[in-house]
Amino acid sequence: MEVDLDLATGFRPIAGSMSSNHSISADRNKERLLAGLPAAETKRWSCRRKAAVVVAVRAGVLGRQEACERYLLSPEELAAWETALDQNGIPGLRVTRLQIYRGSPLRKRP
Repeated sequence: MEVDLDLATGFRPIAGSMSSNHSISADRNKERLLAGLPAAETKRWSCRRKAAVVVAVRAGVLGRQEACERYLLSPEELAAWETALDQNGIPGLRVTRLQIYRGSPLRKRP
């Protein structure tokens, strides 16, 4: 039984419901999901790219340390993305919206 792990929903099968082919199938799915993540050289982070990394980490497709090394992130930055996603969804990951979502007043440009 081949099971897809969806980055958008984080779907995981229930333990014990898989066939003996699970490890082979899971390896193929992991490779495919890793291929769908942003490039390791990403410099401009859209809110969707950030969300994809957070969901991959939470789904177990990418480890926290592995994500930090691959994308040159600090553990604090990845944790901030997770918090922003939890509290405000994908729009909370927008850089221009951080001040609004954090409750800080907007700075006026000189």
